[in-house]
Amino acid sequence: MSVPVSQMWTVATYVLGQRLRGNTRYPLVLMLEPLFRCNLACAGCGKIQYPGHVLRKHLSVEQCLAAVEECGAPMVSIPGGEPLMYPEIGRLVKELVARRKYVYLCTNAILLKEKLEAGLFTPSKYLSFSVHMDGLKQEHDEAVCRDGVFDQAVEGMKEALRRGFRVTTNTTLFDNASPIRMQMFFDEMMDLGVEGMMLSPGYSYSKAPDQEHFLRRQKTNELFSKMLENPKKRWKFNQSPLFLQFLMGKQDFECTPWGNPTYNLFGWQRPCYLLQEGYAPTFKELMETTRWEEYGRKSGNDKCQDCMVHCGHEPTAVNHTFTSWKGFRDTVAATVTGRL
Repeated sequence: MSVPVSQMWTVATYVLGQRLRGNTRYPLVLMLEPLFRCNLACAGCGKIQYPGHVLRKHLSVEQCLAAVEECGAPMVSIPGGEPLMYPEIGRLVKELVARRKYVYLCTNAILLKEKLEAGLFTPSKYLSFSVHMDGLKQEHDEAVCRDGVFDQAVEGMKEALRRGFRVTTNTTLFDNASPIRMQMFFDEMMDLGVEGMMLSPGYSYSKAPDQEHFLRRQKTNELFSKMLENPKKRWKFNQSPLFLQFLMGKQDFECTPWGNPTYNLFGWQRPCYLLQEGYAPTFKELMETTRWEEYGRKSGNDKCQDCMVHCGHEPTAVNHTFTSWKGFRDTVAATVTGRL
């Protein structure tokens, strides 16, 4: 696992503080979507299938900051759409860093070098560029439906690293992924010098153009087991080792959809980043009025049966780490030995 000690300490004290106060449902990462607009149209994406008048809109910085304060999570992920297309992304990040929020700016990196050269960002332990990379050049360009994007992303990451920024990657996997090719990808990202890699199986968005290659639960276990059975010590993952064990079928976690709440143009999205089943005007209302028992695998909800995505299950893994001796032991063992 590759997460700065200061960030680990912040998350640990936050989780333990919530538990000591008797809270069982609390946010860990705010998924803040200031816009849906993007400069790519990936076949597996369900986030850009909005009409033009919606894609042209975006939140104000003030709306974003109000959501951050209302939620109170120690970490903020800025997905989209493409956040670097947000006209006030520099100001938003500056304000979040000033509030000591750990920010993961999720980007396809097409515009990253340009924005860095324009001086929009300052290196900070609180800021990481989380670059979307779906494998080696061939696989990545095919996934994003455009040739040359892998090379652009690598160029952007190199420039960010050269300037002293934290850089991580996030990878979404589908049932056509090759375990061997993914291992080669891990090596290439480590050679590049990224801080850590995040992995997740894709979720079957109903509006995504490609409906044929989403992973089912058994195939997810098989793929991740083959990829991670003998991990190299040099591979650094920017996520809980227990979550990776869950993907391999070694842990059995239930989803905690409130762990990574989503705020966007429409308000607080119910119940999670992946499903859109209504919106709440306030975070308090989202937490108190959402029928959480209707979601997750145990609920029997068909939409949740094959979902093993990080935004719902990583909070469960993190909570298990800091609130149970077994979870803490398993996490320490995986971190020290490098084995999953």
